[in-house]
Amino acid sequence: MSLRPETPIDIAADVRRAATGQSMTTSGTSMMSDLSIDEELNLHAIGWEPVELVSGLSVFSTPAGMWNWGQGEITGATEAHGLAFKNALARIHQEAANAGGHGVVGVHIERTVHSSHIEVSLLGTAVRPVGSARIDMNHVFVSDLSARDFALLMVAGWEPLGLANGASFVYAPRRSVGAVFQQQTQNVELTNFTAAMYSARESAMQRMQESALALGGTGVVEVKVVEGPMRFAAHAIGFASWGTVVRLSASSHQLVRPTAVVSLNDATVTFEAATLA
Repeated sequence: MSLRPETPIDIAADVRRAATGQSMTTSGTSMMSDLSIDEELNLHAIGWEPVELVSGLSVFSTPAGMWNWGQGEITGATEAHGLAFKNALARIHQEAANAGGHGVVGVHIERTVHSSHIEVSLLGTAVRPVGSARIDMNHVFVSDLSARDFALLMVAGWEPLGLANGASFVYAPRRSVGAVFQQQTQNVELTNFTAAMYSARESAMQRMQESALALGGTGVVEVKVVEGPMRFAAHAIGFASWGTVVRLSASSHQLVRPTAVVSLNDATVTFEAATLA
């Protein structure tokens, strides 16, 4: 990936053109994105441009009766979640490649676990270096970093490689009847749920780490987690995590020196109309 455009981008000129309703410096094609104006300008500052909104979706069924009481990991749910995420990723990669993008930023990830199926939905903006040619879908990266964070990462000499994810669903062991009656009037730790949560978390994080290593990354940033029991299966614990895999692309990390900006906007002042007299 090139950190700088072949032809320098004039950000001030872009802002003037945008303010007067003219197009900014792009490859000349129409585009659609969910990025803010400042995010688009951040992209142009490093020689990239938004291309198109792209998405990926997968709904994967889970075996009937899977959520009944059991022991250990609920493998059917874990596998369904992993396959749904994998399929959704493949589809957003394909859409981005078809649109001419080299990557996808600002990906919104929605996942829903139902008793009969698991849904995973991805939506983001395909981006590319200004004036670049199309590339194969296998070389397109997908990231949940904002366009601003993506630009900062690139300037620092790093690059995103893709999304790593991991998930695990585990049964919370049954408590004995005696323990239930003894504990219902006490403040005690529910060790069966604590153990299940630790088991689900460790398995999910390990899978995310393996996913990151498979992409050739050296780290995962912007990690997000979802955990807790399911509404329809309070005796089971689910844990899912995902984040953007990164690696150093320059010979060494480039130090980014932030600039302090002081806003000159006046604070909103409220007053009684009678005070104007």
